Amino acid sequence: MINRRCFITGVKSLILSNKEKNFLIKYKPWGVILFSRNIKSITQTKKLTDDIKKIFKDEKYPILLDQEGGRVNRLSKFTNNTQLTAKFFGDLYKKDIKKFNEYFKIFINETSFLMKQIGININTVPVLDIRHKGSNNVIGDRSFSSDPKIINIIGNLCIKYFHQNNIGTVIKHIPGHGLAKVDSHKMRPTVKEKLSYLLKNDFSTFKKKKSLFAMTAHIIYNMVDDKNTATHSKKIIQLIRNKIKFTNLIMTDDISMKSLKQSAEKNTQKAFSAGCNLVLHCNANYNEMIEVADNSPLVDRFIIKKTSQFYKILS
Repeated sequence: MINRRCFITGVKSLILSNKEKNFLIKYKPWGVILFSRNIKSITQTKKLTDDIKKIFKDEKYPILLDQEGGRVNRLSKFTNNTQLTAKFFGDLYKKDIKKFNEYFKIFINETSFLMKQIGININTVPVLDIRHKGSNNVIGDRSFSSDPKIINIIGNLCIKYFHQNNIGTVIKHIPGHGLAKVDSHKMRPTVKEKLSYLLKNDFSTFKKKKSLFAMTAHIIYNMVDDKNTATHSKKIIQLIRNKIKFTNLIMTDDISMKSLKQSAEKNTQKAFSAGCNLVLHCNANYNEMIEVADNSPLVDRFIIKKTSQFYKILS
């Protein structure tokens, strides 16, 4: 593990190309993330994840997936959970807590079972962003609720149930994406609310979470740092550490999103300078992958320690 680099990469297709195999051997990313483009069948995907793990000689090598349910469903070839949005579970919690507990546990058990069948061990959930009226729909029904208390309760259960199923989790989008008026995949959002409001509301849902990983929001919080997104802001990363008190690994959201305006090289450098532990790059553009890899340091003791804690969840 000590010679791995502090980034997570995507791959292009259903199998590893020779170029990608050589890339993984040479640069040794901390983890790999898969998307729908990588998933055709259970047998094919298991072969892909086995091939990745064989390169690293590590059965527990981190392989991530965005499998929220609802419209973010990378396992659509195996399961139809279009109706099972975070909002569905938040609404059900308000109506019938007993039924919520039954349904939510079944949902997570099924998701975990499918992920393990194809060799994936980290799900980038829960979304802990608050749903706000008038905000961009990029979060929308991906949020459990407009009530921070409900988000906290369901978020804690989500992490607990996935851990019980030997799957790691990534809370997102720290310190809070819900107030964004534009989609950070396409544009750079700016949140202008006062810090006192944010600490009581949007930032509060990320406190006291037992997830070993958190994913940043590519958002400018004007009252803290009016120049840099959270991903590139030392002030925001320090706030995440000191005010939200998240003590585990901070990874960026995908640095190829349009909210970040610079090259893959610059976006990577700025994320590490701000204090992020891992850089996430998803689009499998080979030239960008090289830029990210060349600008990612080797893992340090802190990352090795937290990765070991994650490996214990998988046991």
